[in-house]
Amino acid sequence: MPLSNHDIKRILKLGYKLEYFAAKTDEGWRLKNDSGRCVFLIEKRCRIYPHRPEGCRLYPLIYDETLKKVVIDPLCPYGYLFKVQKNDVARLKALLEKLTRSVI
Repeated sequence: MPLSNHDIKRILKLGYKLEYFAAKTDEGWRLKNDSGRCVFLIEKRCRIYPHRPEGCRLYPLIYDETLKKVVIDPLCPYGYLFKVQKNDVARLKALLEKLTRSVI
């Protein structure tokens, strides 16, 4: 999951060290995984749920680079339960713009 600077600051304020939850990639900062799972996922629950990154708040809505459009992640087993709102698409596009600007 990509992290914006705002996401990182919010999680740092909770007392977590950057190296615990984030990894720097060529595309920017990303949430770390442990054994294929988010480091904050404990027994199927998010330990920082009220403070989770914006991308997590919007998931399973993702931008499919191949299709060049916003879609429900086909890998999400609960995607069929998600009702896409107009503002969700706008929020995802705004997040993508913010993430793109922070990499440059």
